[in-house]
Amino acid sequence: MTTETDRLLVQRCLGGDARAFEELLENYKNQIYSFIRRLIENPQDAEDQTQETFIKAFRRLDSYDPAYPFITWLFRIAHNASVDFLRAKRPQTVSIDDEDAPLELEDKGDCVETAVSVKMETERAERLLASLPPLYREILLLKYHEELTGREMAEVLGIPEGTVKIRLFRARALMREKFNAMARPETAEKSNAVKNFCRKNF
Repeated sequence: MTTETDRLLVQRCLGGDARAFEELLENYKNQIYSFIRRLIENPQDAEDQTQETFIKAFRRLDSYDPAYPFITWLFRIAHNASVDFLRAKRPQTVSIDDEDAPLELEDKGDCVETAVSVKMETERAERLLASLPPLYREILLLKYHEELTGREMAEVLGIPEGTVKIRLFRARALMREKFNAMARPETAEKSNAVKNFCRKNF
């Protein structure tokens, strides 16, 4: 789905064409559900928040800025819905108080980008991703699964691009730590292979 096609559908919807919004819903509901599902884990809760996202999108359609892709705008609404839901259940899991703290770890972002992008679809990676706090799980999903740019991630999250970089840095560092902690294969041969991979890439 192209940005121009989305803009035309939005225009039709604002003009009273209900079928246009149904088409937008059909185009993006699975992508939005997948994003929310990975954030809040419970399938029924994810279904509810996906529905809430599209209800809010319909009500606020006149606020959509065509300068941004429509999916980025949807992700912003889905992000807010998910954060509100998580805050109501577990306030501590969405804290961002540490993001202005000094950065003390060496950034091996390029290596981690390769490792994360390659592993993002594997079963182990999904388990690993699910173990991260939602704050960092979300930034990795937006970066590697949805392939958003830094500017688009900033728009989705409602934060400066500099903060996006800090959050992504911390998420990568935590991912490295968890990869290392999970590298306990069944055989010595596999163990050595994983150690060599982690030593080289992380």
